[in-house]
Amino acid sequence: MSSIKKIVVSVIAAVAAIGAAHADEPLKANVIHWWTSGGESAAIKQFADAYDKAGGLWVDNAVAGADQARSTAINRILGGDPPTAAQFNTSKQFHDIIDQGLLNNVDQVAAKENWDKIFPPSILSSIKVNGHFYAAPVDIHMPAWFFYSKPVFLKAGITKEPANFNEFIGDLDKLKAAGVIPLALGGQAWQEKITFDAIFADVGGPDLYLKVYRDRDVNAVNSDAFKKVLVAFKQLHAYVDPGSPGRNWNDATALMISGKAGVQIMGDWAKGEFIAANETAGKDFGCFPGFGPRSPYLVSGDVFVFPKTDNANAIKAQQLLATVMTSPAAQVAFSAKKGSIPIRPDVDTSSLDICAKEGIAIMKDTSRQLPNPEMLVPPDINGALTDAITNFWNKNESVEDAQKAFASGLKS
Repeated sequence: MSSIKKIVVSVIAAVAAIGAAHADEPLKANVIHWWTSGGESAAIKQFADAYDKAGGLWVDNAVAGADQARSTAINRILGGDPPTAAQFNTSKQFHDIIDQGLLNNVDQVAAKENWDKIFPPSILSSIKVNGHFYAAPVDIHMPAWFFYSKPVFLKAGITKEPANFNEFIGDLDKLKAAGVIPLALGGQAWQEKITFDAIFADVGGPDLYLKVYRDRDVNAVNSDAFKKVLVAFKQLHAYVDPGSPGRNWNDATALMISGKAGVQIMGDWAKGEFIAANETAGKDFGCFPGFGPRSPYLVSGDVFVFPKTDNANAIKAQQLLATVMTSPAAQVAFSAKKGSIPIRPDVDTSSLDICAKEGIAIMKDTSRQLPNPEMLVPPDINGALTDAITNFWNKNESVEDAQKAFASGLKS
């Protein structure tokens, strides 16, 4: 063989070797999310491990704070350096970037995994736009659970869960008399809004809730029934401690774990903190989704979207992520750490706690399900309504002025 032929053969062999090496490289996925607390970090690790085992390479980009994480993702998309995937809530938060053509769909995965038949309608309405799937849902959260410390309830002489709002106020009075913080609240606007929505769903009822959030009925906001909701919500202010303003949600949960507080109204992600502290549902802490056996069940959750790219490997990574994150094994492992319930009903839930099992049972009854407000109103309106609620909570504002502010927010 001539020297020239030898060189050519060597070059071809080298190129082939490089190509083979690249083919064997794992599919790198740069993932932006805001899960940074102890329980959240343990949960997201389940997805990362499952992705790596499936032939990928998870590159973690944790950004503290949901708003900050979403902003980081959008800025990178607009700046030409998109992540492989980015976390959003199950809502209308990412619909603007769908409209702008900035996301890839995962229709191929959705069709293969039969998402249309498996996922609840309220979830599908968020992730499926104009016939295409633009997000992979990873959990179902209920943002308005009532968690309570079993030892603290025992100390205060509370022997059963409240069946209505008046009984709940009575329990808060008993906790106050026992010398503990009755209601552990993180005084941040989004937490105040969650507390309001919990009371709204229970005290106002599903019909009024949907008239306001879905129908944006100003007459409903101006009604006596809505006024009653606002009065009940503000009544809770007497039961929070002076350290509440600005407190993080997980720090409020820590007050429960340490026995310094009795109750927290928070999403079921709070269970991740209890679990991380080696506490057991039903033994160390209790949970109820509302007052009475037919209380409304708010449906919320998280999704990952897949920014637009033409890179073949990046697209493969996106599809692998969507497949792995929604797979039965990863769903159960994640939910066990996160406190959520799996997005799909066809999984073995025997290892999940009693709160999760109650949530799964309730999700089978569609009559109890209510979409969380962010599924029903766009982000700008949700922001205006949150401002109205936090102003009412923190300022000496009349109920009538709060109604006007809320009605104005609906029209913004």
